[in-house]
Amino acid sequence: MFRRKSAPLLTYLSQKTEFEGTLHAEGMLRVDGIVHGTVDVHGDMEISSTGLVEGPEVKAHNLVVHGVLKARVVAKGKLTLSRTARLEGDVIAGALEIEAGAYYTGFIETQDAKSLPPSRDLPELYGTTDTPSLNP
Repeated sequence: MFRRKSAPLLTYLSQKTEFEGTLHAEGMLRVDGIVHGTVDVHGDMEISSTGLVEGPEVKAHNLVVHGVLKARVVAKGKLTLSRTARLEGDVIAGALEIEAGAYYTGFIETQDAKSLPPSRDLPELYGTTDTPSLNP
């Protein structure tokens, strides 16, 4: 008769947890410990300031990094790097937010470039048309 909305699933790896392999998670994932391997999250993911994720690839909808991430990143939504974050790897994301103090090295590609405003035509600079030549 009454339907309860199911609470979003949360997978939590505590500070003293170390995982090695391929990690698939439905819902949300929070990493306070260490993950070595591929991570595929069908939801949002957060790496705390004590967290370390190192592997070939990390996929999530939204990803917030406060700790260390060394991997190729695919974030369908938004990637947020806090001031304590350290990210080493190429990124494909829908949106990107980097706080002052964050460390990042790699290549960034944002998705959906169609949503960017069109580039405007540059105005002509003064004196660039029909100016007499200085050399006779």
